[in-house]
Amino acid sequence: MAESAFKPALLVVDLQEDFCPPNGSLAVNDGRSIVPLINSLLALPSFALRVATKDWHPASHTSFAANHTGKQPFVDTYTVVNPFNPSEQYETRLWPVHCVQDTPGAELVPELDTSRLDHVVTKGTDERVEMYSAFYDPLREPRVSDTKLAELLRDAGITHVYVVGLAGDYCVRSTAADAHAEGFVTVVINEGTRAVDPAGWETCKTEIEGTGVRVVGKDSPEVRRLYDT
Repeated sequence: MAESAFKPALLVVDLQEDFCPPNGSLAVNDGRSIVPLINSLLALPSFALRVATKDWHPASHTSFAANHTGKQPFVDTYTVVNPFNPSEQYETRLWPVHCVQDTPGAELVPELDTSRLDHVVTKGTDERVEMYSAFYDPLREPRVSDTKLAELLRDAGITHVYVVGLAGDYCVRSTAADAHAEGFVTVVINEGTRAVDPAGWETCKTEIEGTGVRVVGKDSPEVRRLYDT
């Protein structure tokens, strides 16, 4: 698409209670500190679409270490096998139980200005597959879960996607990579995210940029453009 075209969307990824201190079961350090910046972005009239995503797991979800005998969260991994094609599989890190459907931990944090949101997309709803991206799971032959987020953005005529939320090294990273792969000019705002593993964030940012996504500061030209439009 032509870079001169500019119809941006904001994706607020998984800003949920279970990912935030002080009580989240998978709390990301300083996760709540990004809310004021995100609220200021939500208030900008330049965004044509504002979408929040939510992990929305069944209690039986395969990413929970508690559902695998002898496995520990953060430490152990598990092989996810495509239920429709056993030859396709991938390895995923195991986590504490988090963001179970219809529990307080799955709710968006109350500080977030949800009145500005146009849509809330739920992901990770199939117990059989891990799904970091807000678009779809990593399986392709065939895909198991697809939120239809790409269609939502295209139907709105979106050209640019700005990504913020939690966590930078997992769901933000995967969502941004898939947004770029779907043909949108994609920007991650550095101050609008936090990482599960903060010590590795600088390396992670380099890897994200290697996929074609821009990782920029809140005072960068890419972000200032939102305030000038």
